[in-house]
Amino acid sequence: MGKKVALVTGGSSGIGEAAARRLQEAGFVVYAAARRTERMAPLRDAGVHTIALDVTDQASAASAVETILAEQGRIDVLVNNAGYGSYGSLEEVPLAEAQAQLDVNVLGLARLTQLVLPHLRAQRGGTIVNISSMGGRFATPLGSWYHASKFAVEGLSDALRLELKRFGIKVVVVQPGSIRTEWGAIAADNVRAISGSGPYAAQANAMADTLDASSKPGYRMASGPEVVAKAVTKAASARRPRTRYQVGMGAKPLLLLRRFLPDRAFDTLIKLGTGVRG
Repeated sequence: MGKKVALVTGGSSGIGEAAARRLQEAGFVVYAAARRTERMAPLRDAGVHTIALDVTDQASAASAVETILAEQGRIDVLVNNAGYGSYGSLEEVPLAEAQAQLDVNVLGLARLTQLVLPHLRAQRGGTIVNISSMGGRFATPLGSWYHASKFAVEGLSDALRLELKRFGIKVVVVQPGSIRTEWGAIAADNVRAISGSGPYAAQANAMADTLDASSKPGYRMASGPEVVAKAVTKAASARRPRTRYQVGMGAKPLLLLRRFLPDRAFDTLIKLGTGVRG
């Protein structure tokens, strides 16, 4: 058997781009997939295959998987990384935006998994790596739909792991903490646009400042995307990977505190950490 083949969604920036590079360095044949193919030019120059993919579109997703199979004959690793953070008060977020958040973060992940699974079963093995978040275990203010999507990824992954063990397919969840990518700036713009004025303005603007800071170069309270890429590559390469990898700034301590602190005590901790009062 030749090199193993990995498909990484959301490959145009941040965690996806870093994971694609790291997997290639580890010896995988890597396909980085995203809607904005022009942003993946540096990956192409580095020898990574790039492919157009909209995870919310069935035809686009099916075409991407079929192209990889036609060119390589197999897919061994699926890294479900595509996603974004929709922030704003539950009262003010339009349900169309809530649907869009779930379409990308949950149903997009499920769509790619459904398309790849018949081939992994036929091979009697493979690895699915789902990029969740420490926000899949606890919530921050103004992030109800984002957290709903990541809580769903956690539960979906647990069920999938139980279903697929008999076929030799491994399911791994990566739970990043605060990561320095453009994700934070995009989420900050989102929360300002939706809840930056009106009854939730004070909370929204404080939360936006915290989110925005996490995307700034040199911000010391966030880790670089490479720490996530390292965990993804470790999971993809392992014969028996852990079921969960907690990586990046704050992930391990906050998830430990969430496990043991009462709800109201943890609420206070989160408000202090995000700068949100009230």
